[in-house]
Amino acid sequence: MKGFKCFLICFFLLEAQAFEIPTDELSEFAEYGDLLEPAPGKFQFVPDNRRYQRSLPGESGEVREDVDQVTLYSYKVQSTITSRVANTMIQSKLVNNSPQPQNVVFDVEIPKGAFISNFSMTVGGMTFTSSIKEKTVGQTLYAQARAKGKTAGLVRSKTFDMESFQTEVNVPPGAKVQFELHYEEVKWRKLGSYEHRIHLQPGRLAKHLEVNVWIVEPQGLRFLHVPDTFEGHFDGVPVISKGHQKAHVSFKPTVAQQRKCSNCSETAVDGQLLVMYDVNREEKAGELEVFNGYFIHFFAPENLEPIPKNILFVIDVSGSMWGVKMKQTVEAMKTILDDLHAEDQFSVVDFNHNIRTWRNDLVSATKTQVADAKRYIEKIQPNGGTNINEALLRAIFILNEANNLGLLDPNSVSLIILVSDGDPTVGELKLSKIQKNVKKNIQDNISLFSLGIGFDVDYDFLKRLSNENRGLAQRIYGNQDTASQLKKFYNQVSTPLLRNVQFNYPDTSVTDITQNNFPSYFEGSEIVVAGRFDPDKLKQIQSIITATSANTELVLETLAQMDDLEEFLSKDKHADPNFTKKLWAYLTINQLLAERSLASTEVAKKKITKTILQMSLEHHIVTPFTAMVIENDAGDERMLADSPPQDRSCCGGSLYYGEKVPPTSIPSWANPSPAPVVSMQLAASPVLESTPPPHVMRVENDPHFIIYLPKSQMNICFNIDSEPGRILNLVSDPESGISVNGQLIGAKKFQNGKLRTYFGKLGLYIQNKDVKIEISTENITLHHGSRTSVLSWSDTAHVAYQRVVISVKKEKTVTVTVGKDMFFSVLLHRVWKKHPVNVDFLGIYIPPTSTFSPKTHGLIGQFMHEPRVQIFNERLGTDPEKPEASMEVKGHTLTVTRGLQKDYRTDTVFGTDVPCWFVHNSGKGFIDGRYKDYFVPQLFSFLKWS
Repeated sequence: MKGFKCFLICFFLLEAQAFEIPTDELSEFAEYGDLLEPAPGKFQFVPDNRRYQRSLPGESGEVREDVDQVTLYSYKVQSTITSRVANTMIQSKLVNNSPQPQNVVFDVEIPKGAFISNFSMTVGGMTFTSSIKEKTVGQTLYAQARAKGKTAGLVRSKTFDMESFQTEVNVPPGAKVQFELHYEEVKWRKLGSYEHRIHLQPGRLAKHLEVNVWIVEPQGLRFLHVPDTFEGHFDGVPVISKGHQKAHVSFKPTVAQQRKCSNCSETAVDGQLLVMYDVNREEKAGELEVFNGYFIHFFAPENLEPIPKNILFVIDVSGSMWGVKMKQTVEAMKTILDDLHAEDQFSVVDFNHNIRTWRNDLVSATKTQVADAKRYIEKIQPNGGTNINEALLRAIFILNEANNLGLLDPNSVSLIILVSDGDPTVGELKLSKIQKNVKKNIQDNISLFSLGIGFDVDYDFLKRLSNENRGLAQRIYGNQDTASQLKKFYNQVSTPLLRNVQFNYPDTSVTDITQNNFPSYFEGSEIVVAGRFDPDKLKQIQSIITATSANTELVLETLAQMDDLEEFLSKDKHADPNFTKKLWAYLTINQLLAERSLASTEVAKKKITKTILQMSLEHHIVTPFTAMVIENDAGDERMLADSPPQDRSCCGGSLYYGEKVPPTSIPSWANPSPAPVVSMQLAASPVLESTPPPHVMRVENDPHFIIYLPKSQMNICFNIDSEPGRILNLVSDPESGISVNGQLIGAKKFQNGKLRTYFGKLGLYIQNKDVKIEISTENITLHHGSRTSVLSWSDTAHVAYQRVVISVKKEKTVTVTVGKDMFFSVLLHRVWKKHPVNVDFLGIYIPPTSTFSPKTHGLIGQFMHEPRVQIFNERLGTDPEKPEASMEVKGHTLTVTRGLQKDYRTDTVFGTDVPCWFVHNSGKGFIDGRYKDYFVPQLFSFLKWS
């Protein structure tokens, strides 16, 4: 389980209508004076660090003391884990000390896969409670509250590894507010232990900060460990009490202990509290727990001989893997190869727009072969596009052929491990078609595991691909340690101990059986099965497990009595008596969601959807088909907590090179060598292509600027409306000597009283290399010293001068690379020559990079060093399809609109939709100064910015 950010509290001065709250006080809070004791500290995201003063009596008269606008009085997290079923409660209490109303945002991140079960809040005596409704019903209730002129909040969710629950209320002066969120999840065993991660980020000192974790495990606790995750700052603060079947972890730092230093006003509570444990496993047949008409079967046998494996590593080596990601992947692969056993067989497939194999057949993992494979991987140079379809089919072909020829040990397990950071950009691009191709060709004895790296990869696709083919998927991000994450993922699936594991419950009154289904059991993991039974007919459950180990066929049998747990659970107030029911519902809903994504017909999909909806309402959990309605007692003020959106990237993938392959095409299995780089000569040979990162700064169309902010993980866009002939500075870095400018051209005539403008010419000046590159819609002109070269868009060429590389893709793109870490891509847009209005134009794509100096400026360059941006108060706009919000940036509060722009890298005709927050009035308030301040006199001028 990934950690969760307990909550993040933000404050904004009242700018828009929110909840109207009375100022009655909450009885459960301490006296108002007690709340002012914590030393003043800077609360996270407080704009302009606004404070007010109160008077205190002193010996020499009145003394003025700074007091925070909003005080965090209490911050509590409580988790109870009963037989791996975790219930977590997050609670915060605050008071508005300011003489002005304050907007308070409660933002909670929960682990992906957990289910929100309840939310409540009390503000100044008014209580809001939650209920789960079918999504359309919840949306209707929400809309009715707005239609009556009542205020309504909106709770949005986001997805990467985490899902975000957020609500915002307006708190009058002196009022107090309490938030409380409950969610449930199941602990999965990985690498021999269960992990419960709590991400603590109160943002400031809290008078009362308390975290409690209670663990109740009927099997007995084998070990419990709380590692130091705060670099020794809280040494001795966590208190651990462990018995045979129960444990308690307490984390209660005082205000003094929370401080970063003895006289600091900032909190050191910013990180993860991690609790690791495992249970006793005395029975090879697993632990069967029966209670309240439900049963859970945990199966994780130990002391078994590993089964030999046949493993194909399929590694993405496209251009977007360049740099740290590829370096860490290579280092991880070298370690992974060293872990192979002599009885294992393996090979390596690496792919970009082409497919290569280290060996065309599986080979034994001898020291000689492993050393040779490591040398092969070390020489990989990322470049080009991403042909996932052909790479997977090649790996499947190698395993299928070896199996058909009788070259595989009949007791072995076959695995494919796919490592990729992007969507397909070459070959078969339709994800559903790739799924069908893999399913059609892969044999039943092969499991496919997928590791998605970065923000661009379509993780939903990888999950479907792996779930459908007896595997699992995991996602890591570019800002994490790729090497350790890759090795950890591999370790989870690298040691198969059993295959063909099947569970049988002979009694006919046992129904609705579900499990986290894998045909193989891997060391350190666990298979969990749950089901229902009629307690009036059965007082015990019998289980028979069949499986194949390295040496023999196993038949394991166990028996559990219904009364075994009842007495034990009744003696512990922290034990959850409904844990069997919750785990069964959790497994069943997750299994149904997986089945729905693979349903072949709409009829089957609708039937599964209906079942999921019924279970969601019955068990009071938020799923993709339900919503949590949060309302006051009168029902006239409401919020709506939707389920998370689909886990898809907002933006297009890598630059598209090559042609789309027809669905019926046969892979060529070709292995062309890249064209050599030529210095200062035009080469009429294939381009050595380089694929840029997925998230970039873009300028397209007339002209639309799309600024990607990596820290905020959002796109901000704006338009510039100027006249033809003007030259706009995009990037100006006088220290590194880089300048990028664009000259506007106009459409052929006015439309609706407006003449649209586009970039018709771009100039790139690399001063320290004495290189100037002029790109127009007609040609590409290179000036290097006194020499000039002209390339045509009808050429495909590759030119290098010192450390500047210019690659031209015929009638498509020009890519300029400076050193290893900086490059610019220009796309050519051709229109019909006889079009009455439109003209040919250029688009430019620049990845955000830290290579530029702090003095970098320009319409794009100023964002290479990211400003702090806060989006809040999302609301319906005048256009129902385009929500509005408020944005705090550079000391301004702007009204922004949610909309779509285009990324043309993967689809040069229709483009890929890019969601962004649109800033009106030519970016005023978001860009420094006015857009006219960015006019420059010449195509290669630097911007003069005071």
